[in-house]
Amino acid sequence: MHITLETDYAIRIILYLAKSEQRADAKKIAEETDVTLRFALKILRKLVASELVKSFKGIKGGYEISRAPKKISLYDIICVIEGDCYLSRCLDAQIGCNRQKSRTCKVRREFHRISKMLRDELSAVTVDTLI
Repeated sequence: MHITLETDYAIRIILYLAKSEQRADAKKIAEETDVTLRFALKILRKLVASELVKSFKGIKGGYEISRAPKKISLYDIICVIEGDCYLSRCLDAQIGCNRQKSRTCKVRREFHRISKMLRDELSAVTVDTLI
């Protein structure tokens, strides 16, 4: 199990914006984070839509982090790109248990417990602790 490259890049972009503490255009962000401009723009759209990043238009436009770094966790960033973190697809409400045993399945209960631990740990790591 691993996070996608897109999530890795999203984390890089958020960290860059948090460290710089100023507005930056997409080209500068892409250069500083070693992400192609096209991919950076795609990620920035998602980060803006989720309100982790603000965008500004015009000559002095660009992007900046929308919250204090201590208010953004790794979990927040991962969820924007990947969706919620589940160890097994049977925990996803959209998919559910294909055996219809969600209340009695011991494996599912363990996957739920471990998934919660993962979410809690990712939520505990803030951007502030990474910069």
